[in-house]
Amino acid sequence: MEKYLDIIADSFTGYWNYLVSEISNPTWTNYFYWLLGLSTLVFALEIIIPWRKKQPVLRKGFWLDAFYILFNFFLFSLIAYNALSNVGVELFNDFLGLIGIENIVAIKVDTLPVWTQLLIMFFIADFVQWNVHRMLHRVPWLWNFHKVHHSVKQMGFAAQFRFHFMETIVYKTIQYIPLAMIGFGIEQFFVVHMFAVFVGHLNHANLDWSYGKLGYIFNNPKMHIWHHSKELPEQHPYGMNFGLTLSIWDYIFGTAYIPKSGRDIEIGFHGDEDFPDDFGNQVVYPFKNRKNRFK
Repeated sequence: MEKYLDIIADSFTGYWNYLVSEISNPTWTNYFYWLLGLSTLVFALEIIIPWRKKQPVLRKGFWLDAFYILFNFFLFSLIAYNALSNVGVELFNDFLGLIGIENIVAIKVDTLPVWTQLLIMFFIADFVQWNVHRMLHRVPWLWNFHKVHHSVKQMGFAAQFRFHFMETIVYKTIQYIPLAMIGFGIEQFFVVHMFAVFVGHLNHANLDWSYGKLGYIFNNPKMHIWHHSKELPEQHPYGMNFGLTLSIWDYIFGTAYIPKSGRDIEIGFHGDEDFPDDFGNQVVYPFKNRKNRFK
């Protein structure tokens, strides 16, 4: 027990020191400034070439989403996630030790070219995320958490970051084992993650982009707007267009849906008029309310 308490204590101080270093000592793998730079770039594109020209630049919910950026990517890790994940990894490794396994690396990719490692990690991570995203819509108790993200009423790049902190735990927990079995390093993870953040920015942005034939490979604003549609078609009662970075999974498994231009469709979910519009109440909502969309 003392070992785990030490891990928790070290996690708090370690992550705090990491944040201070991130801000005060910029490097090429500096998450803070990459996030700031990509956000500024996509926000500028929204201002210069908006798809919905009547939508305010500082759209409804913009400042709430800005706070979600701060909380989900920095404060939550400082408060809880970093400690929880470090303890979880240690517990998992201790469990493996009990059954005589030193690690679960089944496929060694470190001898492959870096670009090959990146592609493998990218496709595996995105496919896992696509499946988790489908679960968030189909499993009632998970949907209650995912409602936070779908409470957005006007789309913009920062809407990507409006999500309940429990989603981080669910995504990362399910991703951990398949990625650990392949033994990827932190450098590869950073590159893949920042690319996913950039595409996620664009998916939610107020931009008239579909990428032509590349839209069958990469998710895009004209596709993702339909994922947020308030009205769901009969053939997709749990939602559609679940891809995070890649759209190919939706085309392969029949969950792609772009019937027309979705520029002016109403987004949200049925009953969202009673959904809280402030951070505190949105965070506690899933723990207090067990109603779901599909009953």
